[in-house]
Amino acid sequence: MTAIREVMTKELVTVEPATSVAAAVTVMGMQGVGAVLVMEKGRLEGIFTERDLVRALSNDIGASSQAVAQWMTRTPVTVGPDASVEEALEIMLAGHFRHLPVMEGERLVGVVSIRDLSRATLRD
Repeated sequence: MTAIREVMTKELVTVEPATSVAAAVTVMGMQGVGAVLVMEKGRLEGIFTERDLVRALSNDIGASSQAVAQWMTRTPVTVGPDASVEEALEIMLAGHFRHLPVMEGERLVGVVSIRDLSRATLRD
């Protein structure tokens, strides 16, 4: 059984809560990711995803200049690095999301995407 630590991305793409939606999306585009982790003082505060962007712009055309904190998913569901790929996949499918922060205690150590889990499942 493959553990999340074997498939997670350790290079974290982060922004601060005060970062504008436009700046967060620019970071996402430059880094080629579908989500950024929102961190404040080394603590995970939320996650801002492509879906959050769509929700923001569909509710307020001026959302691009607003702080990402207004639109992020607060206190996201997380998984530990020793969880199995299957466990993480079940969590993501049940919650209808595509990105899962990986926490070791209180410390953010990675992020795993549905694509990472799909690749791991195909390899097994």
